[in-house]
Amino acid sequence: MNAQTDSAPGQGIAVAAEALYLANLLLLPGVCFLALLWLYFRHRTAGPALARCHLRQTVVASLWAGVILVIVNALILLGGGWQSANVWMYVIIYFTAGHSTLILLGMVGLAKAMAGKSWRYPLLGVHCDG
Repeated sequence: MNAQTDSAPGQGIAVAAEALYLANLLLLPGVCFLALLWLYFRHRTAGPALARCHLRQTVVASLWAGVILVIVNALILLGGGWQSANVWMYVIIYFTAGHSTLILLGMVGLAKAMAGKSWRYPLLGVHCDG
């Protein structure tokens, strides 16, 4: 069987969106976010429903990841700055609870995209139209 005929419409774009989301968190922050934004703006209106859903989820989750990172940095600065003894507490809590949760959600999103299914990120996700 041909893999092209077995895939859902927009599945390749959905997988690319989820992979870019994970790469933004793990490998190349910023660069992969820009690539994700490019993909989003290219397919946000005319792309298949599956692609639009995963693109919206990953862009919103990426923006929330950035907001959370700013909040953690603000807490560090309010808690005495980067030279404070509390800095490691904030960093460890963020990476243990926050960053790893975002990665886990991205892995589930990637698995759903690879299966050709829509998926909404819990708490961070937005409603999909398809």
